[in-house]
Amino acid sequence: MKRVAALDCGTNSIRLLIAEENLGASTFTEISRKMSIVKLGEGVDKNKAFLPDAISRTLAALKVFAAEIADAKVEQVRFCATSATRDAQNRDEFLIPVAQILGITPEVISGEEEARLSFKGATQGLDKSSGPFLVVDIGGGSTEFVFGSDHVNAARSVNIGCVRMSERHFKNDPPTQSEIEGAREDIKKAIAQAAEVVPIKNAKTLVAVAGTATTVAAAALNLAKYDSDLIHLVKISAIETRRVSNWLLSLTRQERSDLGYMHPGRVDVIAAGSLVLAEIIEATGLESFVASENDILDGMVWSMLNA
Repeated sequence: MKRVAALDCGTNSIRLLIAEENLGASTFTEISRKMSIVKLGEGVDKNKAFLPDAISRTLAALKVFAAEIADAKVEQVRFCATSATRDAQNRDEFLIPVAQILGITPEVISGEEEARLSFKGATQGLDKSSGPFLVVDIGGGSTEFVFGSDHVNAARSVNIGCVRMSERHFKNDPPTQSEIEGAREDIKKAIAQAAEVVPIKNAKTLVAVAGTATTVAAAALNLAKYDSDLIHLVKISAIETRRVSNWLLSLTRQERSDLGYMHPGRVDVIAAGSLVLAEIIEATGLESFVASENDILDGMVWSMLNA
């Protein structure tokens, strides 16, 4: 049976999924799923370039993942870089050593391809009668909106990721009301841009993937620590999402850091990310979202297993 490795290199984190196919099944066996917060996109929104330290951090994490991939004896590896790498003018300073470490050609995928892969990963195991789906992937640099039932009908990527919004708008700890309103205006404009292409009000189910959505779900569930089994496919109401967002925006960095379910790498960006999620739900008119642990990594695995 085929064994593959998918690497998703985003603005805030680099993640690995090693998986093995189950012949004739609509699922695969997960061998390993890892994440390292590297903040590759630090300063990219302002400078349009990677910082040397950010490249070094990311390559160090990649070397650890590469060793695990080698030990797992995978047959195929796919590396996809997203928003920050799309924006960085010095991306080759990062991509050339990536190719040397992995022995493959890294991909800088478009926002639309990112959206397509996220949709495949998020909806593969869902009951299709719950569709049409709007899958929202709130990343560090960008947020992807994808609409469809069995396949993607429309997709749009806009630059309202949690890192980008934090760097652009939040200068105080906690952010001031003026800073929050500035971010909210930015987010609303981007959602409107997405809605020009993606019929966000026509979805029956909103599926939110990636760390912002799952952390908001953990907060809504009042978990003592992060538990992916309790979070995956839980439904969180729009009212509760807004309450959690307002609460996170009111906390200091230290208070957010003290939360048992909060990954250290999300402390600085979760408040902005939660605001993005709350504004998206409001714009759709839906009463809730479904938090999914399955995302672009799962879509990348399926792209290799179904090739």
